[in-house]
Amino acid sequence: MKPSAIPMLSLLLLCLVVPVGWAQDKPKTEEKPSVAVQTTPVKVLILFTEYEGDKKVKSLPYTLYINAADSPELKPGWTRLRIGDRVPVYTGNNSGFTYLDVGTNIDARAAYTGDGRFLLNLNLDRSSVEGNVLVPMQKPPETNVQETQSGSFREPIVRQFKSELDLKIREGQTVESTMATDPVSGKVLKVEVSISVVK
Repeated sequence: MKPSAIPMLSLLLLCLVVPVGWAQDKPKTEEKPSVAVQTTPVKVLILFTEYEGDKKVKSLPYTLYINAADSPELKPGWTRLRIGDRVPVYTGNNSGFTYLDVGTNIDARAAYTGDGRFLLNLNLDRSSVEGNVLVPMQKPPETNVQETQSGSFREPIVRQFKSELDLKIREGQTVESTMATDPVSGKVLKVEVSISVVK
């Protein structure tokens, strides 16, 4: 072989080897194509009803609009509702007052099961103020003041209800999902749920 042919042959071999090395390199990040979740808009009605014996004393309806996933395997996001008041509660002589959130909290999500029903997940948290209790105040130390305000103050009684529900429900169907009795007041709370597709 002539001396001038050796560099040409080396260059030719190098050109053949380099692309093979490049082909073996894997990309550092592989992006997965995003899958769009197919959804159906639905309206969910949740009705809290309170009874004293047979007498209905309170009825509180809540309506939520949810994008229900078209398959139960797809985990849809939660729709949240928060409504209520902040109630002052006395915490002590030095601390003063703090505030409690009292009202209704609802977390809901839904998915279509494929057999004409929806799988509805609900987290319900409801609290209310009913009456108060008389709390005696601590007597101040003896002072030169002849008259001191003795007494007491009223603290609110906060009732609470919590429930986590997994319901299979047909469109237009109303389900009485929960009935609970308050152990102190004896009041009965019923929860009814219905779902309908938004046209």
